[in-house]
Amino acid sequence: MEGPSVPSVPRASGAQWKRHIVRQLRQRDRTQKALFMELVPAYNHLLEKAELLAKFSEKLKWESKDVTPTAHQGSWEESSGTVSDQILSPVTLRVKWQEEEKGLQLVCGEGSSPGLSHGELYQGSEQPQTSPQCTLPRPHGEGTRNRLGALEACVVQLREARTQQARQLKERLEQNAALREAYEGLRANAVHGEATLRRLQEEARDLLDLLVQRKARAAAERNLCNERRERANQALVSQELKKAAKRTVSISEIPNTLDDGIREETVTLAPAAEPEFPESEACGTWKRPFSFKKRRGHSVGGAPEPRYQSIPMCVAAQIPTQAQDVLEAHLSEVNAVCFGPNSSLLATGGADRLIHLWNVVGGRLEANQTLEGAGGSITSVDFDPSGAQVLAATYNQAAQLWKVGETQSKETLSGHKDKVTAAKFKLTRHQAVTGSRDRTVKEWDLGRAYCSRTINVLSYCNDVVCGDHIIISGHNDQKIRFWDSRGPHCIQVIPVQGRVTSLSLSHDQMHLLSCSRDNTLKVIDLRVSNIRQVFRSWTRSLSATWLLTPALSILRADGFKCGSDWTKAVFSPDRSYALVGSSNGALYIWDVDTGKLESSLWGPHCAAVNAVAWCFSGSHVVSVDQGRKVVLWH
Repeated sequence: MEGPSVPSVPRASGAQWKRHIVRQLRQRDRTQKALFMELVPAYNHLLEKAELLAKFSEKLKWESKDVTPTAHQGSWEESSGTVSDQILSPVTLRVKWQEEEKGLQLVCGEGSSPGLSHGELYQGSEQPQTSPQCTLPRPHGEGTRNRLGALEACVVQLREARTQQARQLKERLEQNAALREAYEGLRANAVHGEATLRRLQEEARDLLDLLVQRKARAAAERNLCNERRERANQALVSQELKKAAKRTVSISEIPNTLDDGIREETVTLAPAAEPEFPESEACGTWKRPFSFKKRRGHSVGGAPEPRYQSIPMCVAAQIPTQAQDVLEAHLSEVNAVCFGPNSSLLATGGADRLIHLWNVVGGRLEANQTLEGAGGSITSVDFDPSGAQVLAATYNQAAQLWKVGETQSKETLSGHKDKVTAAKFKLTRHQAVTGSRDRTVKEWDLGRAYCSRTINVLSYCNDVVCGDHIIISGHNDQKIRFWDSRGPHCIQVIPVQGRVTSLSLSHDQMHLLSCSRDNTLKVIDLRVSNIRQVFRSWTRSLSATWLLTPALSILRADGFKCGSDWTKAVFSPDRSYALVGSSNGALYIWDVDTGKLESSLWGPHCAAVNAVAWCFSGSHVVSVDQGRKVVLWH
């Protein structure tokens, strides 16, 4: 009879496999105990039968002793030899006693009865019978023989069952020994594995701490090297500019306004080391104002660069009041949104590596086409001023260029060593700018898909905007930097409180809107290079330095909070309003001139708003969030 199969021990960790083995052992013990409990009653019944047969054999013994004469003394050969005719002969007695012996053996089994032995029976049969009153017990009846036969069969079955149970018990003991050995082996392996795991965890923690320390040291050394290189470059450029300023320039065909521009350039391009202004100085006027007027060398002695036609702007933007259309446009988080120059074409990009183009028709968003081919999450989307091309920044260390109407990517602008966080078209044709987390800003010639210039910007770049001859970058080190389009040197630095998440340049290029992780929006007047207004949440406390700063108004809105490092804020097309989305799903609109909170829009968004866009006609606003929704407001 095969024993129950022992289930395999599952691979578990910790104390679970120990409890599993204990449960299996208990189950096996219960099974074997049940088998033994079935065997015990049968064994007890056998003992009772054996005791009954022992008593019966004892009775037969005493009856056999009564057959022998009491007056007999000595051996069988010393008898008188005169026996009565009624006394049986020894041969007859021997035959009858052998029959009785066989019957007792059938009942009691071999060696089971404490009664007469073979020697005693034969000895008793050989003694002379001198008494005429000696009688033998009558032979058993047929019913007794049948009963003895049944008992004999039962004894045989019980012996076979006992033998089988003994064999099963031996097998169980062998299985228990094997399981015990396996358990001890698993226990030893588990102890060794736990010790190895603890050692590896400690080594991993040590390696992680060492890696963090080395990265911090390398970053500090790299920042120091970049700062030194920047100071050296600025000192060299300063010397060259001082020499150039001493030279006499004669331009007869240029009116006096150009001379003013040249003098202004001399003041503007005076380089210096990047100042570490405190927040109180950030709100005042910097000593180095800059201008977006054309530099010397671009107006005389060279062919003008081809430019896009100016995009028509609305006279007065309309403040949206309600949501007209709500769509779950992407498979995951939506990070970027942008209107085309005709205000009827819209592009959205998300973490699903797709760009969807939409048509705004009758207050609804209708799917136009899907642009594929991006190798990573979309972080920024931009239309060129003609509306014929779409440029997107991706997390696969490149920017992708599509032509509207074609689903596959036209060009891949690769060269960055980390995630590309911003990609914008310049106002001159076939040129673009990208910013990356590898601490560089690159200018691209789109006609040849060639990087024409790389600028080391000293910190992670989160967003860029382009003017006529200037590039503005917002960084993770809480600074806004201004770069001349002709050289790698920085001409202006504006510190802000918090990591810069987005920049928006007004259409007249006179005002800059920045959004940062300190939950503030700042309007910077580029004509005088100072922060004009600050929009922030009610929950932020205002320091005395901010309150005492002249010509600066701080406007607060209840509940506004920047939701991520790529939250985008924009100007309205006429630069009258500032629009931004909050982490609570609301949209906030401020009046830039008065600083008043004009409106806060609530409703469809249940997650943090990542980006917003205001169409060039001023009639529609689109917002996207981390919950895959695109909302059209009117």
